[in-house]
Amino acid sequence: MSYGGAMTARTRSEERRAEIVRAALAVIAERGYRGASLAAVAERVGLTQQGLLHYFPTKEALLVAVLKERDQWDAVPDTTWRVDLLASLVEYNAMRPGIIQTFSALLGESVTEGHPVREYFTERYGRVRATMAEVLRAEYGERLPNGLTPERAAPLLVAVMDGLQYQWLLDPEGVDMPGAFRDFLTLLGEGGGAGRG
Repeated sequence: MSYGGAMTARTRSEERRAEIVRAALAVIAERGYRGASLAAVAERVGLTQQGLLHYFPTKEALLVAVLKERDQWDAVPDTTWRVDLLASLVEYNAMRPGIIQTFSALLGESVTEGHPVREYFTERYGRVRATMAEVLRAEYGERLPNGLTPERAAPLLVAVMDGLQYQWLLDPEGVDMPGAFRDFLTLLGEGGGAGRG
């Protein structure tokens, strides 16, 4: 096989893997991880289950690819963020409900004992809290106007981001996710003395 042919085959394989990941996102969003079968994902992309296993040998391998894809889109937690860019991320997330639905379904399921992504989310949240603490430190220094340290405020920031996603998924007309997040950032920056002393 020529070099060009090898590159074309590799490109086709990468495109097929990306197509499978997109199909898995859709199936997981609809059925949750436990309800999503490899057969259902394979059917979405016109493969047999055996054909799908050529690209992802286990359901867990496919799930890891789905989660990595989601993190790549957000570039969290490995990108240096500023508070104003977090608001932009929330606005961006509002334009992709399928991704948010998949992430939220997996996150909800991951708290059950023995779930294959429990460890992933536990580690991810540790990294995200550390990243958010650095974002807050860069914006406010060692103390926010309300007196909290960046480390104390970081879990609250993450909780608001993810909690808003659940509320928005349940009632997209009733919850302005980007607006509510901007309101929360205003609360963070206003102070008022909570936590001082």
